[in-house]
Amino acid sequence: MQEEMRFLGVDLSVASREVIGALIEDSAEKEIFEEIVNANLHRPDILDMLLDNSQTPEHVRRIVIDRLNLSAAGAGETERTEKPKEFRKESLQQKVQRLNVSERIQLALKGGRELRGILARDPNKEVILSILENGKITESEVEMIAKNRTALEEVLRRISKNREWMKKYPIAYALVTNPKTPPGIAVTFVSSLRVRDLSVLEKNKNVSEAVRIAAKKLLLVRKPR
Repeated sequence: MQEEMRFLGVDLSVASREVIGALIEDSAEKEIFEEIVNANLHRPDILDMLLDNSQTPEHVRRIVIDRLNLSAAGAGETERTEKPKEFRKESLQQKVQRLNVSERIQLALKGGRELRGILARDPNKEVILSILENGKITESEVEMIAKNRTALEEVLRRISKNREWMKKYPIAYALVTNPKTPPGIAVTFVSSLRVRDLSVLEKNKNVSEAVRIAAKKLLLVRKPR
């Protein structure tokens, strides 16, 4: 189910109130507000959240006001339900920690930089893999994940398969020097390192022997005689 969710994207029309609340609090991008309001015109509680949020763009606020007025006056419309309790006054990190894995995956796929930073420390592999599929992730964020010495092998493999990321020196260097990177992958990118970094890598006891040997061989070729 989690794998399927990553490829299908996130349907905000059925996302939980907690997920929507975290996205609203995290985002400064008008596009996410537009996506939330367009997907949730049938949910007065979500519209109320948008209306109550000071960061909601004015044009989105107008859509909400118009929709709520129509709902109140329209014949046969479902009456607005009593407002649920507000998302508790706590840090965004605390709110995220209370969510289940499926909800955290949704945030990983759709969230902004602050949410991605929180979720990058998540112990669940699917959450981290979903962050890597977030279209807004930056190269510096990928580098931080590639550096993480508690990262799971599958996460590092996923990074290594992205050609654009691996063209970036800091990411390639982070992956090669991470002891958790499978040796077969790390050795592949040793040739992209500079002589100075190869000299350090050759003596680095934290990486595998195969990586050190590869660095040593390249040094013999590249070092001036």
